[in-house]
Amino acid sequence: MQETPESAVAVPAEAPAPARFDTLPLDPKLLRAVADSGYLTMTPIQAKAIPIVLEGRDVMGAAQTGTGKTAAFSIPLLQRMLKHENPSVSPARHPVRALVLAPTRELADQVAENVKKYAKHTHLRSVVVFGGIDMKPQTAALKAGVEVLIATPGRLLDHIEAKNCVLNQVEYVVLDEADRMLDIGFLPDLQRILSYLPKARQTLLFSATFSPEIKRLAQSYLQDPILVETARPNQAASTVEQRFISVTDDDKRAAVKQILKERSIRQAIVFGNSKLGVARLARSFERDGLRTAALHGDKSQDERLKSLDAFKRGEVDLLVATDVAARGLDIADLPAVFNFDVPFNAEDYVHRIGRTGRAGASGLAVTLVTKSDARLVADIEKLLKRKIDLDPFELQDSRPPRFERPREERGEASFEARPAVRPTYRPPSPPKDPFFDKPYEASAAGEAPAWEKTKAAAAPAGAGKGLSSYIKPKKQVAALFGAKPAPAPVES
Repeated sequence: MQETPESAVAVPAEAPAPARFDTLPLDPKLLRAVADSGYLTMTPIQAKAIPIVLEGRDVMGAAQTGTGKTAAFSIPLLQRMLKHENPSVSPARHPVRALVLAPTRELADQVAENVKKYAKHTHLRSVVVFGGIDMKPQTAALKAGVEVLIATPGRLLDHIEAKNCVLNQVEYVVLDEADRMLDIGFLPDLQRILSYLPKARQTLLFSATFSPEIKRLAQSYLQDPILVETARPNQAASTVEQRFISVTDDDKRAAVKQILKERSIRQAIVFGNSKLGVARLARSFERDGLRTAALHGDKSQDERLKSLDAFKRGEVDLLVATDVAARGLDIADLPAVFNFDVPFNAEDYVHRIGRTGRAGASGLAVTLVTKSDARLVADIEKLLKRKIDLDPFELQDSRPPRFERPREERGEASFEARPAVRPTYRPPSPPKDPFFDKPYEASAAGEAPAWEKTKAAAAPAGAGKGLSSYIKPKKQVAALFGAKPAPAPVES
């Protein structure tokens, strides 16, 4: 056995991944599109995942949100599909080759924009389908033929049942934000969709978080997968400044406005836990003079896309949203994110604050914590594996001064003459009436009522003669509410 000389230099077992896109074995058309997008160097997840995907291996990719996972799977898949590229107009020459599933409509639309941007110099077609809008335009696009189909699970099943698309030639499947799809109950839909696909396929799972249960479940979808992790799972980007502020429920809105003013923040996303709460909060910020848009599940897809587009163009200051905006939305140079409500799911905290500090930029994430949020904060501590310190917050009194009349008009000589303590409020006493306030006085025994006396005095002499002594005249009573008096007895 030959010994290794002591002077031998250790050679690394594996060469480092390329840092630039132009060092990858990509087609010039794809490299041109990447350069048009302004990409020069790859992020860690892209440098590790793209070569493995180009080899045709199944991949489970876990990375911090905002690190370019979409490009990590779309660029190599487009490269592998270039062998099917053709300029034919026949739909039969453009079957679905790649299927990308996303949990939310906004994420599906964003992935479709990126795929179209990377494939703009090729003849590969792509289309996105999701719920909330009319199916007819989607049906027409599908029947015209597409190679890359991006979809949400529910709407894709609608098109499959309507026989608008055939998936028997799919070679590549991507489950983007796979943990989120399983968390919100898409597992039965995923199983149905995967049953329509060929067994021989390349499957990729990309997500910012992977719980052990998700990893075990993913084993049934992937064949001998390679796990690619660029950072500890469930960890936020290091470029995001995280602050947890102790406030009361009544001071939350004022705290958000004060931080926006102190930090000179021009745009921010404010996350809430409920659709109704988000709608009310958006109206409140609008009344405060901020340009605000709401984004939640009760809005139509057209309204959601318009709100998101207006925010990206800078026409809106605050985007008040539920967790539908917490996954995958890529908004360039977003300076801050506010958790108006602490999320019920600790993993959603990582996704929410991942909307800021993307692609190496700095960002601010502020979470407003009340006394009732102790358990939710403890869950976040357990996820992040670190102690969270609550910062006290001194709220400036920004309420307008109350208008007061001059002291002379109030009959006060000086400030010192005013009472130090405001007198106790006493309700006004009811008006007095001498007749009704007089105590009750009983009439004398046997005394006839006043109306009997009047009648007796007015009766003529000899009235009532000829009646039996055993017959008593009818007693008169007071007439109430306009009642007619009883008729007088008739003499016999």
